[in-house]
Amino acid sequence: MLVASVLLAEAAAEEAAPPNPLLPEPVELIVGAITFLVVFALLAKFAFPAIDQMLEARTRKIQGDLERAEQARREAEQELARYREQLANARGEANRIIEEARRQAEELRRSLQARAEQEAQQIVARAQEEIRAERDRVFQELKGQVAEIAVDLAGRVVGQVLDAQAHRRLIDEYIEQVAASGDGSRGRGGVGG
Repeated sequence: MLVASVLLAEAAAEEAAPPNPLLPEPVELIVGAITFLVVFALLAKFAFPAIDQMLEARTRKIQGDLERAEQARREAEQELARYREQLANARGEANRIIEEARRQAEELRRSLQARAEQEAQQIVARAQEEIRAERDRVFQELKGQVAEIAVDLAGRVVGQVLDAQAHRRLIDEYIEQVAASGDGSRGRGGVGG
């Protein structure tokens, strides 16, 4: 029916007006329409399903890529959270190590200070012991010299030689009394008096 109407329209157009050089011939239109329908049918039967499959595959691929990207984003967020947690733990550990080092340094300082004080006390004790020993040695020397001087003076005062042993014994007793009392000035006054 389409073909008949086209043929009638073509016949009427030939009788009424001269042919237009821009318009195609009616036979060409019919052949073109039939060719178009055949090509369209072939495309619909073979090409369009293939194109649909290709588009579906492409859609699935894009959807899969989007899902993988979303999964990768979630994993990246989880990894970032783990990283931040590890960073916080590392900071906490660093702070703990610093506190431990400070505590150890303080303990070391106290230990060194206690050791230094102990050594200072030992040095002072040794010095005091050396001073006592030196004082005792000097005291013994002085005791001997005082005894000799006293015997010599007593001999000059009396004008004769006294028994050195008896005088030395008396002088030693007196010096021991003075040393025991710890008052050197009274001892000197007692010898002169």
